[in-house]
Amino acid sequence: MTGFVLADIPALSEEQRMRYRGAYCGLCRTLRSRGGQLSRLTLNYDMVFLLLFLGSMYEPEEQDGTGRCLIHPVRTRSWWYTECTEYAADAGILMAYHKCMDDWNDDRNLLARGGAEALRAQYDAAAARHPELCRAIESGLEELGRIETSGELDPDAAANCFGHLMGALFTPVSDPLWGERMRAFGEKLGRFIYMMDACVDLERDKKRGSYNPLLSINGGDVSEEERLALLKMLIGECTEEFERLPLVQDVEILRSVLYSGIWTQYARRLKKEKRNADDQ
Repeated sequence: MTGFVLADIPALSEEQRMRYRGAYCGLCRTLRSRGGQLSRLTLNYDMVFLLLFLGSMYEPEEQDGTGRCLIHPVRTRSWWYTECTEYAADAGILMAYHKCMDDWNDDRNLLARGGAEALRAQYDAAAARHPELCRAIESGLEELGRIETSGELDPDAAANCFGHLMGALFTPVSDPLWGERMRAFGEKLGRFIYMMDACVDLERDKKRGSYNPLLSINGGDVSEEERLALLKMLIGECTEEFERLPLVQDVEILRSVLYSGIWTQYARRLKKEKRNADDQ
C-alpha cells in the first residue's frame, strides 16, 4: 500500500484516537521484538489498517500495556497487540523488502539496495512464517513489473494485478465462511489504491515517460474531474464489499479510513505534486 490508507484523525473520538494510536504503538513494539530496531523502518499506517481489519473479523485475545520508547522517551504511550499485529508486522516487512528491491532493479537506487540488505534477515524470517503470502507478493510484484515494463495498454491490467496481491494480503488463513468476501474486499481496495496512485502521478509520469495506466486513455488527457469520478466508482465497489463483512470491533475507525481518510491523503498528495511541478 502507498500511504493512502490512513484514518481521518480529527473525525475520530478521543477514545477512537487512543485505540488507533495504541494499534500503531503495538505494531511498532512487535516489529522491534521480532526483528530489532531496523524493522521499525517498515512501520506504517497501512499495516495498522490491516491489523484492525483482521482483528475486527476474528477478535483475537489482546495484550496491552504502557511504556516509553526511543521516539517518545518522555511520555508513556499505551499500546495493544494481538496475533493480527504479528501478521501485519511480517506482511509489512515482506512488502517493504520487495519495494526496496523493485527500486533497486528499476533505478539502481543504492539507498534502496541498502535497505533491502538491512531487512534481509527479517525478511527471511517473515517469509518462513508465511510462505504462501511471500509467494503471492513475489509473483504479484513480478507480474506487475512485467506489465509496467511492457507498456501494457489495458488500463485495468496493472490495477487488477495489484488487487490480486492485496487479496492475498487480506486473507491470512483459510476461511470457508468469509474468506472469499475478505479476498474480494482486499482486491478492490488494491485496485483503488493503485489507480489513486496513478491519478496523483499522472502529470509527472507523462513528463518522464514513465508507465501509468491512465496514459492509455486519450494519451493521458484525463481531467481531474474524470480521475475523481473513476476513483469514486472504485472506492464505491470497495466499500460495498466492506459493508458486507461482519465487522463490529473498530469498524468506525475502519470506516474513517475508507470514507474520508483516503480522500484527505489524496488531496495532500495532489497538492504536493502540483507544488513540485511549479518548482520545476
